[in-house]
Amino acid sequence: MSIVTKTGDQGETARFGGGRVSKNDASVIANGDVDELNSAIGLLSARSDISGDILDDLKAIQSACFTIGAELATPPNASEESRLYIPRIKEQDLSYIEARINHMEPKLAPQKHFLLPGGTPAAAMAYWIRTIARRAERSVVIVHQEQGANPMLVQYLNRLSDYFYVLARYLNQETGVSEKIWQGGEGSVPRQ
Repeated sequence: MSIVTKTGDQGETARFGGGRVSKNDASVIANGDVDELNSAIGLLSARSDISGDILDDLKAIQSACFTIGAELATPPNASEESRLYIPRIKEQDLSYIEARINHMEPKLAPQKHFLLPGGTPAAAMAYWIRTIARRAERSVVIVHQEQGANPMLVQYLNRLSDYFYVLARYLNQETGVSEKIWQGGEGSVPRQ
């Protein structure tokens, strides 16, 4: 099957289980945000300085992003057979992310100030991915409100943004890079 199908040339796309919707449908927009999130995670996982448990986390998260995409692509009125076919985000997916946060967070210095995103390239990418996760979460909230999406999707994406925030701090700490503290207006103009 060719990647070029021309079926979306009129601004519509197919949904799993049947039917077509506009490409500006809330579920399609949310799916695009989750797809971007997944691709950004792939970019982070391709770095040579990411390995071990973190690489395993990223692979599991990418799989979960595909599951979220499958849920979003399935309309609420899909047949029971179609709905049973797709995987779903479950409590165990959420528990996995929480466990990984709980593994890294105690190793971090207590946070007493707002932090500026940055540090090592890998940590800066994790901070950036956190913002994509937040956008995906906002998009899925709209789908949930308008079309009744699985509420676990919102919870998972919310926790995922927490994971990437903690990961960014963890990556900086593991490499000895100090965190940059927001100066609350004082640091916006360089001192002479």
